[in-house]
Amino acid sequence: MKTKIKFLAILLALIVSSVIFARQLSAQQSDVSFQVFYDQLSPYGQWVDYPNYGYVWMPNAGPDFVPYSTKGHWILTDYGWTWLSDYDWGWAPFHYGRWDFDNAYGWFWVPDNEWGPAWVSWRRADGYYGWEPMQPGISVSLSFGREYDSHNDHWIFVRDRYIDRSDMNRFYANRIDHDKIIRNSTVIHNTYVDNGRHSTYVSGPAREDVQKVTNRKVSPVTIQENNKPGQEMNNGQLRIYRPQVIKNNGTQQKPAPSRITNLKDVKQTPERNSANQPRNANQPGNSRQVQQQNAVNQRNAATQRKAANQQSAATQQNAANQRNAASQQDAVNQQNAVNRRNAANQQNAAAQKSAATQQNAANQKNQVQKVQEPQNTKKGIAARIFGKKTKTTVKTKEQQDNNNKKN
Repeated sequence: MKTKIKFLAILLALIVSSVIFARQLSAQQSDVSFQVFYDQLSPYGQWVDYPNYGYVWMPNAGPDFVPYSTKGHWILTDYGWTWLSDYDWGWAPFHYGRWDFDNAYGWFWVPDNEWGPAWVSWRRADGYYGWEPMQPGISVSLSFGREYDSHNDHWIFVRDRYIDRSDMNRFYANRIDHDKIIRNSTVIHNTYVDNGRHSTYVSGPAREDVQKVTNRKVSPVTIQENNKPGQEMNNGQLRIYRPQVIKNNGTQQKPAPSRITNLKDVKQTPERNSANQPRNANQPGNSRQVQQQNAVNQRNAATQRKAANQQSAATQQNAANQRNAASQQDAVNQQNAVNRRNAANQQNAAAQKSAATQQNAANQKNQVQKVQEPQNTKKGIAARIFGKKTKTTVKTKEQQDNNNKKN
């Protein structure tokens, strides 16, 4: 009896503690607002009040920084392909919100409250996988239908067999080849539905396809909750801070950065300070010479893309002209054919009318002949009859005259 009472007491204590823990966790998560982003990211960049977006964050990551490209790589988790960043602040901007680009200031991050493995769109080309950061306001379903914009090319392509390597940045496709690659690519529509967070994520390339092109087994990494900002890989598990963030915590004080930089005071892209970030000797673009060469390469690539676009436009126009000329010739040929058919129909109609007229005349002639034939027959008979009588009468008269002479 005592054993049963003890067991029931332990069970009751477990139930009560689990309920209390759940309430504490819920209360803790409900207190997490955008303020966590404002506070945690301030040491690594500048918060700016940007037109149409509100507060956005510009990282001090150097002029060559590209989200989902610089200092990081892809790992497969239960949610799909997840971006594992080497930055201390990578737990936030690569899993919440969206990235956008300003020609003068480079990349900036627009915060949002929905967590995801990575907010990017995926494409597949022959020998390549490619991805591009989703712009603010673009949902998962809308991202699948967006057409490629050569004037706003932020796609990154890597050889498909290196997609799961930590040094995959060594195998990125040359920017000059992007136009050719992407025009022969297709959108990857794979998604993962997270019922716990009521969210749908773009999961990227299928595990089976990656295993096929890499010729090695790809095992998903388990994601574990971290109780403080940050992320780390340990024993095949990714521990990452991913609280439920609310946009407004219901308090009177609205979340805001402690320090806001005026946009006109923000240094433009070539002058952005990267002193707060550790340098990676394996990451391209660390030396000034490499940066200058990259800038030259980007200008050359832009020039070549422009020339290619102009050539493509000229080719398309020539093709359109040829199609128009062919269409006009087809229209002329069709009209000529119609005219010939009409002339033939008119000629056939005239011939048929003439034949009908001749047939009518023949029929009328035949009818006249049929009417006259009995009449002619009667006249002939009468002529023969009356002719004999006349000859007999004449002969009789002659005989009478002869007799009179003899007398």
